[in-house]
Amino acid sequence: MTQSSYATQPSASTAESPSPAPGWLDRYFNVSRRGSSVKTEVLAGIATFLAGMYIIVVNPAILSDAGIPFSAALSATVVISFLSSLAMGLYARNPILVAPGMGMNALFTYTLVLGAGLSWEVALGCVFWSGVMFACLAMFNVREAIIDAIPPSLRYAITCGIGLFITFIGLKNAGFIVASQATLVSLGNLDASLVTFFLGLVATAVMVIRGFNGALILGIALTTLMAAPMGRMWGGEEVLVAWNGLASMPDFSAVWKVDILGALKVAYLPFIFVMLFTNFFDALSCFMALSESANLKDANGNPRNLKRSMTVDAFASMIAAPLGTSAAQTFIESGAGVAQGGRTGLTAVVIAVLFLPFLFLSPLLSLVPSIATAPALVLVGLFMMAPVTRIDWSRFEDAFPAFLAIILMPLTYSITLGIAFGFMSFVLIKLALGKPGEIKPAMWVSAVLAVIMLATAQ
Repeated sequence: MTQSSYATQPSASTAESPSPAPGWLDRYFNVSRRGSSVKTEVLAGIATFLAGMYIIVVNPAILSDAGIPFSAALSATVVISFLSSLAMGLYARNPILVAPGMGMNALFTYTLVLGAGLSWEVALGCVFWSGVMFACLAMFNVREAIIDAIPPSLRYAITCGIGLFITFIGLKNAGFIVASQATLVSLGNLDASLVTFFLGLVATAVMVIRGFNGALILGIALTTLMAAPMGRMWGGEEVLVAWNGLASMPDFSAVWKVDILGALKVAYLPFIFVMLFTNFFDALSCFMALSESANLKDANGNPRNLKRSMTVDAFASMIAAPLGTSAAQTFIESGAGVAQGGRTGLTAVVIAVLFLPFLFLSPLLSLVPSIATAPALVLVGLFMMAPVTRIDWSRFEDAFPAFLAIILMPLTYSITLGIAFGFMSFVLIKLALGKPGEIKPAMWVSAVLAVIMLATAQ
């Protein structure tokens, strides 16, 4: 996820004097030195989990469109969320949730698999190699050079474009938007399903506005309840919510199905690069936002334990593929826990533990229909639109490539194409204006990869 309103909430850590933590916890996590307490850290972990647990349902719903069985994707989502959040707490010692990311799952399903025609096994291979490259960047600490190369306007635009794309997917999954020969897209039939989705969307939005912890997951639950009578009492013959049991053993059928060697083709390099780019900058921007909102900084004013945090994020992305899910990444919803006073890795450990019970609840969670997860997708898109105000729209030479990147993602149904045309237009405009010095090496590489991708896609 990218930045949302969670990151700007005030800290609750000053509301009460922290009580001493047990000696071994205090020594390892520096709980008291950070001005926190075990109780505060536990409550912060619960708050972050409630804010981000929607991914347990939403990620499998998206990955199932790519052909990965829902239960297998759910098990993979829970396992990688547990392992990566635990590593973030124990190794990087930051209060941050790491889980399969929105945007990355959309890129995986709708661009690589449904758009480019890759099998989901090969697409997982692309996820793996992007994670390997991310790990190299994190270990060799080259983030400053990468940050400097990509203009801020394009970084903000990519986040906004992915947000619009995810919103479009949510509206499509709900049947709110349907195909039309006359106008390309149109409003769907105003039936019981559409009314249920719209009421669920409004209700979820109200809960978000009122600051409910776990508003998105509450919205999913509420919309599921509203959809339960459909096909039984009213709303046509199709039953949307069917009981399949409460619990079962985890489904690991997608584990080690990744095709690592099959992803090593020149034609797939642009996809790997886009995954790397998106995950790298999303992680970096999240760490920076959280460090600013809660003063999680080191002596130099940089985000605390940034190299370790980026390394955890990178390895989480790499091991996500063998587990059977799209790349894991830092969640800005971690700001919900930070707002509750979470300041140490103990918060992340609590988050990790809370994921584990859902490893056995796939039959219960499979009750959730697509119209129930659609409101969460629409509102995630809203959260991701926040950086649009940081683009300098008066500077047309930067605004134009940013605009192309934003608008082409939903209109071409491809995150990759939006990024490709944004990068290419940036390079061409700078060359036409006689400003080649403003094009950094990484932008040249990006533009060349974009051309290769477009050439091989035809």
